[in-house]
Amino acid sequence: MKQKIRKAVIPVAGFGTRFLPATKAMSKEMLPVVDKPIIQFIVEEAVEAGIKDIVLVTGWHKRIIEDHFDYPFELEQRLEEAGKMEQLKEIRKIAELANFIYIRQKGPYGNGTPILNAWPAIGDEPFWAVWGDEFFDAEPSRAKQMLAFWDKYQSPIIAAMEPKSKDEANHYGVVYGKEVEEGIWEVKKIEEKPGANKVKTPFLTSVSGYVLTPDIFPILAKLKAGRGGEVWLVDAIKKLAEQRPVYACKLKNTVWCDTGNKLEYIKTIIHFAMKRKEYREELGKYMAEIIKK
Repeated sequence: MKQKIRKAVIPVAGFGTRFLPATKAMSKEMLPVVDKPIIQFIVEEAVEAGIKDIVLVTGWHKRIIEDHFDYPFELEQRLEEAGKMEQLKEIRKIAELANFIYIRQKGPYGNGTPILNAWPAIGDEPFWAVWGDEFFDAEPSRAKQMLAFWDKYQSPIIAAMEPKSKDEANHYGVVYGKEVEEGIWEVKKIEEKPGANKVKTPFLTSVSGYVLTPDIFPILAKLKAGRGGEVWLVDAIKKLAEQRPVYACKLKNTVWCDTGNKLEYIKTIIHFAMKRKEYREELGKYMAEIIKK
């Protein structure tokens, strides 16, 4: 019997040091893209793909995220009294998006740790895991593309994109493999930032997004710290690939919004602002004037 993906895990416990001082008192996942925080884009993507439970792995300094997805009684009351019903409807919809589960991160450094922390909430189900500072403007969405292949293959899947150049291997992980049908590769090897001078073609750039099976948890539990003394999810996936097929979904019709660094964050704001009718014309004129200067 085929299993459906009903749960998502989103690690959000990082300190966002690349965005200091803005993130001194505010979570980087709550930084706005026009008028919506980064984390909300990711949650909405999961929900629109049919995921019901959102597991957010947080830290002591991430209460702001929990508050964002809660019911703000005082704000709702004030909006209702002011007759701002559209805004009231939007605010209420946020809290009703999904069933939110919050887990405090504990354990060694590394992006494998928050995934392992989610084990009690996931149990023996497959799940979708994504980082809280990367999202994608895609049609169909990243989640829908990945889950469509999950429905067919019922095996772990990594999100990937066609590289623009070998230089991407300086900053991101790469995937080698064999295309088994359009848009899906069977993974033969994964390397973390091998460098442009060492990467071999063809390859795909590994991006945020993983459909994982529960057999990843025992591997993570036994995994020793790797590069930088940290526990890495990619190391666990390598071991998982020794036990069962792992695939890479080559995302199509996709704009990658890596809001984990300042320049890409600025580009993302401009990208989404230009998609809005009320801002497109004036913003276009403004940018043209700036370029002229």
